[in-house]
Amino acid sequence: MVPPSGARHYTISSTAGKHGDVWSWKMPDGHTAYRMSMSLRGWVTETDEVMTTGPDGRPTAIAIRGYTDQGDATEDFSVDDGGVARWKTSVDSGSAPFGAKRYNTYGGPWLAGERDIEALVAAGAGGIDLLPTGHASIAIGQPVQIDGPQGATTVKLAFIRGYGFAPTPVWLDKDNHFFGNAGVLSLLPEGYEKNGPKLKDLQDEATAAMVRDVARQFLSPPNRTPTLIDHVQMFDSIAGRYLPDRAVLIADGKVAATGAAGSIRAPAGATVIDGRGKTLLPGLWDSHQHVGDDWNLLQNLATGMTNYRSPGSMIDEAHSIYKRRAAGDLLAPDGKISVIIDRKDPLAAQGALTVSSAKEAVAAVAQIKAAGLWGVKFYTSMDPAWIAPAAAEAHRLGLHVHGHVPAGMRPLDAVRAGYDEVTHINFIMMQAMPQEVVDKANTAARLEGPAKYGKDVDLDSPAMKAFYAELAKRKTIIDPTLTVWEPLLTSDGKAISPEYAPFVDIAPPAVARGWKIAGYPLFGGLTREDFRKSFDKMVGLVGRLHQAGVRIVAGTDGYGLELVRELELYQSAGLSNAEALQTATIVPARMTGMDDRTGSITQGKAADIILVNGDVSRNLANLRYVDTVFLDGYRLNGAALRQASGLSGMPK
Repeated sequence: MVPPSGARHYTISSTAGKHGDVWSWKMPDGHTAYRMSMSLRGWVTETDEVMTTGPDGRPTAIAIRGYTDQGDATEDFSVDDGGVARWKTSVDSGSAPFGAKRYNTYGGPWLAGERDIEALVAAGAGGIDLLPTGHASIAIGQPVQIDGPQGATTVKLAFIRGYGFAPTPVWLDKDNHFFGNAGVLSLLPEGYEKNGPKLKDLQDEATAAMVRDVARQFLSPPNRTPTLIDHVQMFDSIAGRYLPDRAVLIADGKVAATGAAGSIRAPAGATVIDGRGKTLLPGLWDSHQHVGDDWNLLQNLATGMTNYRSPGSMIDEAHSIYKRRAAGDLLAPDGKISVIIDRKDPLAAQGALTVSSAKEAVAAVAQIKAAGLWGVKFYTSMDPAWIAPAAAEAHRLGLHVHGHVPAGMRPLDAVRAGYDEVTHINFIMMQAMPQEVVDKANTAARLEGPAKYGKDVDLDSPAMKAFYAELAKRKTIIDPTLTVWEPLLTSDGKAISPEYAPFVDIAPPAVARGWKIAGYPLFGGLTREDFRKSFDKMVGLVGRLHQAGVRIVAGTDGYGLELVRELELYQSAGLSNAEALQTATIVPARMTGMDDRTGSITQGKAADIILVNGDVSRNLANLRYVDTVFLDGYRLNGAALRQASGLSGMPK
């Protein structure tokens, strides 16, 4: 659809620039139309929606057409004369009595959600019941003033419960109608884009107050008394082996002693845990966790992650996380943070420091060092000629260098220019891609190329073996994030991907429904089976890298819930159970220089440890069954953490 002159116009933007547009207008027949067009770092969304409303203002017919990077966006909803609601998407279909409920769309243009906001406001504290399932409510805060094209404008911060794991911020106008969304990506009326950072800061402050109360419930003196875990199987991450029938004493925030079962005496006032049938492990690392969401950090703990490496967070967010965590106001894993540097370009990464020359790239590196952060991550729109001087400056300053591979470079070019680490397995596969794919790696070609050609790559060719050998010789680290590509390449809308299937029954219904995707849109006569074969090659590539001696670190680039599946895929690639687990314990601890205090259960190290139900040596899936998390010596109940982070029980 083409928006008419005078259509309401919103833009999608970040600190890196504009990424898309959304329009809304009344059609001649009285229906409401929406159009969304977005290109986010090369991932394209084009969707149209036509909505018909009934006498009570509820949508009684919705038709959505278009596509996203997760597949066909086609969606239809209608209510028949008998009051039965019916819906069909690319991943599900169903029917139910309409009653007083409201249909929650699977997808569609973002602005179309404004009607749902109005309904939530009208419903008050009681909220509304949703179709296909679920319940939502909204709480409205105090007004604030922002600047707009016509001067001062009053807006109000509100939080919606029921759409996600945590309260979702949304901005209303003075009359409690939808105004916009703010965040790393903001959806705001045209002309108000400059207010995005201010609105984000305000909602972050409100969220910080909520999570502070949660943190103080857990980080209390009774939870930091000594703990003895006896008769437990323990994972020795340094040796890469499981030790049966061990005892571990935690006191004063550290591992006070380890030994044979029954050999350690519990001090007075200690909590004693019988570890039979359980496994004690170093807390897990997610080496591709873009930290910045306070509630997600809490959920990371609930799923056993005590440490992270962020491959790209904003400087102010990084400082806020460190400061509040140190003060006991944020319950979160500990870790190291990098900042993204990208060329100033429409395809630049959101949240990046954008630069226009090699000189500016070097200056951005210095800015990251001055901020006290750990590393620099270069992105796909960087000019290849800027990488070597910027990487050299980063190394001179003691910073880690990693990132996507810029368009026009292959991974070996990036490593030779100064990369210590390459993120995402598709960029490693780029070594074997045709030049026309390499030249457009800052677009969707970075997935479409490996999806199309990956199945035919000979992983054991002399050229690929030489590639692996040079990576190993240079001590290059690889962060594969296989769980990013598995749903996109293998899903067909019939089932939820293995990353999320164990959490479906304990996640909010709207979240669980969103996990079921149709998969990346097929193109060029390729089939879903072709894509699956290409993904299998990506898995095989991880195995070849490991066999060649290249270090692997496990990362998700997602919620963090995907981490165990990432390890399972490494095991499928040929790593042993223990080797896969090392990629999420001691290897990232060494990469970040934190192995003197974390990454293994060693006397004198920080007590960042997890206790899980079951025998992990037999099945990595048991890592999901977190019983207790020890964070800086605090003893945190796994069930209570899950509940606080929006998970209603133990995963399957």
